[in-house]
Amino acid sequence: MSETAISAVEFAAAAPEIALLILACVVLVVEVYLGGRFEDLTYKLGQASIIITAVLAIGMAPDSTQLAFSGTYIKDPMASLLKVFMLLVGYYAFFYMKTDLKQRGIYRGEYIIIGLFALLGMMVLVSAASLLTVYLGLELLSLSLYAMVAMDRDNVTATEAAMKYFVLGALASGMLLYGMSLVYGICGSLSLADIHAFVATEGMTSHTVLTLGIVLMLVGIAFKLGAAPFHMWVPDVYQGATTPVTLFIGTAPKIAAFGM
Repeated sequence: MSETAISAVEFAAAAPEIALLILACVVLVVEVYLGGRFEDLTYKLGQASIIITAVLAIGMAPDSTQLAFSGTYIKDPMASLLKVFMLLVGYYAFFYMKTDLKQRGIYRGEYIIIGLFALLGMMVLVSAASLLTVYLGLELLSLSLYAMVAMDRDNVTATEAAMKYFVLGALASGMLLYGMSLVYGICGSLSLADIHAFVATEGMTSHTVLTLGIVLMLVGIAFKLGAAPFHMWVPDVYQGATTPVTLFIGTAPKIAAFGM
């Protein structure tokens, strides 16, 4: 009985993310079977999904910090606030996306679906309390953004931008994973709190491998999120992507980076 209760509490802590995942899958199925007959149905369902998720994030915001899923997931008031901000950015970006892309004749419902999964990745990233959840959230976000940039397949500039983004993102993923493996090997834990405690006690410079691992992790994350000085890919990608996609890429992931 106690295990069931604990499990229920943990799932309640991640209720907004679970709801967004289910809703995004529902929107995907609707787009596949009904998207051709009802032009704006995917857009309306996507916006409704964001509103529902935001209401859950506000209504279930905790008064104090909560840990879930064996300490890999954290929920606190700041995380809930940042999630609401990201969802609002996504809501307005989707509105602009539909209007602008329809005028260009390249609007597709997949833009909204991929955007929902990108928002899910950002929410996971904000609540990550372990290297595992950091990587899962970051990769879900990155893969979604690669696809959004490449959606305008007939545009050579967009295709080139997507390839640059993907290749550099793959390089960053390798560096990030290698850095995480080094940090785990020295600290013996994937928990961010345990790693922080180990570094505070032992000192980062006491282990050369630990220093290398942390540097590789920071470089990989900086590449992924376009943080200076590893932002050389940003101008090409922003120029090649459509304007609404650039708006989305340039705003919401930065909030997730701040929350991480």
